[in-house]
Amino acid sequence: MRLIFTSSTIGFALCFASIGLAQEASRDNAGAVFVMTNAADKNEIIAYNRASNGALTELSRFDTGGRGSGGLIDPLESQGSLLLSQDHSLLFAVNAGSGTISEFRIARGRLSLVGVVPSGGSEPNAVTQYGDLLYVLNTGGSSGVAGFRLTEEGPVPIPHSVRFLTTNTSGAASVSFSPDGRFLVVTERLTNNIDVFIVQADGTLSPITVNQDSVPGVFAVTFALNGSALVVQTGPAGVSNGSSISSYAVQDDGSLLPISTGVPTLGAATCWDAATPDGRFVYTNNAGSATISGFSIAGNGTLTPLPNTIQGTNPSGSANIDLAISSDGKFLYSLNAGKGTIGIFAINQDGSLASLGSASGVLANSGFNGIAAY
Repeated sequence: MRLIFTSSTIGFALCFASIGLAQEASRDNAGAVFVMTNAADKNEIIAYNRASNGALTELSRFDTGGRGSGGLIDPLESQGSLLLSQDHSLLFAVNAGSGTISEFRIARGRLSLVGVVPSGGSEPNAVTQYGDLLYVLNTGGSSGVAGFRLTEEGPVPIPHSVRFLTTNTSGAASVSFSPDGRFLVVTERLTNNIDVFIVQADGTLSPITVNQDSVPGVFAVTFALNGSALVVQTGPAGVSNGSSISSYAVQDDGSLLPISTGVPTLGAATCWDAATPDGRFVYTNNAGSATISGFSIAGNGTLTPLPNTIQGTNPSGSANIDLAISSDGKFLYSLNAGKGTIGIFAINQDGSLASLGSASGVLANSGFNGIAAY
C-alpha cells in the first residue's frame, strides 16, 4: 500500500535518547540491522551495528548491483524485500527496477556481494529462504514465484520451478516458507487470496491451492515457530482502525484451517508482522496510526492481544512500514519511512515494548523498503 505523510520534528527527549544510545552503540557490537534504499538509480543496503542495548550505529553502505523502484512510501507494497538467511550468514535483496536479486555474505555486519541474478520474472518485491532453497516473488507481468538453489557461487535457477498466481494483477505482497519447509505461502492483496504450494523433493512446487481469505485486506504472511501462518489484514475500506491479524493451520492438501480470525490490531493500515524467535509473540506495524500492536501466540496458534493491544507508538506521521526483530528476541526495529528513521523498541519478558528512541540515516519519503535484523 502507498502511504504519503508529511514530515515533522521529533521531540527533544526522543532525540537525546537516540544520541545516548548511539554513543553506547560504539562500545560493543551484538548484531546488525540492514535497510534497503530501493533507489531507482542505484539500490543500496545500509548496514548498522547493533549494540547490546539495542542502539544502532551506521556502519556502511553497500551497492546491490541493481536498481530499485524508487518512489515515496512503500512503493514495493510488500513484506520481505530484504531477507536474512536462517543462519544469518547471507542477506538477500530484491532489485525491482532491474528485475534481479542480490546475495551478500555477512561478516560482522559488513556485506560482500556474492552475485546478482535475474529474478525469474518481473518486478521482484519479496524473497524467502529455507535450507538451500530460495524463492522469489515477482509481482509484475505474469505474477508468480521462481525457485533457486543456493551455491557457493550464488543462486542458481531451479528448472521448471516457476509457478503463476491466480491473475497477472494479483497484487502479490508476501512470500514465506513454513518452518519445516513443507509449504510456500503467498498473499495476493488485490484478490484477497492466500496461495499455498507444497514443496516437492526436487525443490519445485505443487500446483497452486487458492484460499480466499474471509477477512478483507490481506497483505503479509509470516510463520510462528509452531507452524501457524500469521496473516495481517488492512481491513474493510472506510473503517477507522479496522485492521486485524489472523492465524491459520496449513493442512496437508494446502488448505488453511482458521485458528484466530480477524483479531483487531486497533490500528490503521496494518500491513506487516514479525514473530519473536521463541514463538511467544507477534507484532504488527500499523502505518496509518504510527503504532505497533502485540499478541501472544498459544501452542495451538491462537492469538491473544497483549494488554491494551497497542504496545509501541512512533512519532505521528512515521509511516512505519516493515519491521524486524533481533535474533536474540530482545529488540524490535521499525522502518519509519515517513520520518526517515528506524524506531527502536526493547521487547520485555511479558511482550510489552519500551521505546528506546530511533536511529537516522534513512531518507524520509524516498522509497525505502525492507528491513532485516540479527
